[in-house]
Amino acid sequence: MPASLPDTHAAVSALRGPVRLRTLTTLRWLAVGGQSLAILTVHFAVGFATPLGLCIMAIAASAWLNLFTALRFSPQRVLTDREAAAYIAFDIVQLCALLSFTGGLLNPFSALIIAPVTIAASFLALRYTILIAALALAGVGVLALYHMPLPWRAGEALELAPIYKFGVWAALSFSVMFFAAYAHRIAAESAQMRSALAATQLVLEREQRLSALGGLAAAAAHELGTPLSTIQLTAREMQRELENDETLRDDAALLVDQVKRCREILSRLSRHGEAGDAVHDRVDVAGLLKEAASPFLDNAGGPEIRIETESGDGAPEPMLRRRPEIIYGLRNFVENAVRFAGEDVRVRAAWTAERLTIAVDDDGPGFSVEVLARLGEPYVSSRFAARRPEGLRAASARTGGLGLGFFIAKSLLEGTGAEVSWANREAGGAHVGVAWPLAAITAEPLGQDAGKRTPNA
Repeated sequence: MPASLPDTHAAVSALRGPVRLRTLTTLRWLAVGGQSLAILTVHFAVGFATPLGLCIMAIAASAWLNLFTALRFSPQRVLTDREAAAYIAFDIVQLCALLSFTGGLLNPFSALIIAPVTIAASFLALRYTILIAALALAGVGVLALYHMPLPWRAGEALELAPIYKFGVWAALSFSVMFFAAYAHRIAAESAQMRSALAATQLVLEREQRLSALGGLAAAAAHELGTPLSTIQLTAREMQRELENDETLRDDAALLVDQVKRCREILSRLSRHGEAGDAVHDRVDVAGLLKEAASPFLDNAGGPEIRIETESGDGAPEPMLRRRPEIIYGLRNFVENAVRFAGEDVRVRAAWTAERLTIAVDDDGPGFSVEVLARLGEPYVSSRFAARRPEGLRAASARTGGLGLGFFIAKSLLEGTGAEVSWANREAGGAHVGVAWPLAAITAEPLGQDAGKRTPNA
């Protein structure tokens, strides 16, 4: 059965944030330096008179806050979403104050108000991103109405048409909303992908450990067979020689029985004939399908699982490498088919001299339209299941449980060189297909010695 998967929202939130104090402090120092350079250049180099005292006060407020936080807190301090939002809100207010002293929206640097909004959207939760964007929009609105004149040549004033001012306000407002939505969306999808890939790696490691245990058990059965045979032979000799000593004879008989029990245990471990890793890592196509579907074959009351194999061009059945990612991926598809099937699940394999194709078909309701368009992305089910209206159970029965698990299975299989496809069948139900070039998964021929080894059981 597939391993349990991490909670969607918790995993994504953990990967999106939080942010360290040093990060925001460094960004604020850059802002302080850039604002100071711009004001001093305009006032002294260009010669435009600016309210220098007010501007320096606004810049000094940012510098003072940076110094206070540097002395009060560790630079490695991890901020909560609320604390980070407060920091960025201060930066927006400070920037709006500086712009109001230097022409408001007529100042070309008014476009910088987009920067803190974009930064906030890249790591804050949605509700805090909305609050930051709303504060920025409010600041843009205030700057459009209330501001000091734009610094200009002495004795001249730059006056622009009201329609142009309205256009600047509209452009900045639209930009704030667009960049906030864009940055938040990209960050959310990036976090989801990292979370899904982390879960994929955990599943693969688990499957590899289980597969390694199987090979180790088979190898142990072979290696322990010879010493157990020696112990059993010695114990029987002791039993015959101690026929007149009742106590020792019983101990020898007990030893023979325990050795026999050990051999039976080893026989069960190697009942499939795995003589060690070289043989255990090989499986034919039919064996691969049975191993992938094994947890569901004895599912009483569930749909019937039919396993079929055929050669497309008369080629012999290939021997494949037993890879845990292939078994897990196919098992996930079979599990989904069993979950949604009515009465029948068919697992088919067909091969040619160059290609192997495996299909998992069921007679269930099939994929809903919106899931079919997004399947293969992580967390699809959590997005769409909550948005489906009641009363559409037949059409949307396949909206749950197909997000992260399907993504993991697809990612693992594609890592082995497979091509994964899915569709709804014309006769009803869902179809998932997996195809490999045989060269990517065919097992190497066994050496002469490895082919002859069998467990001593």
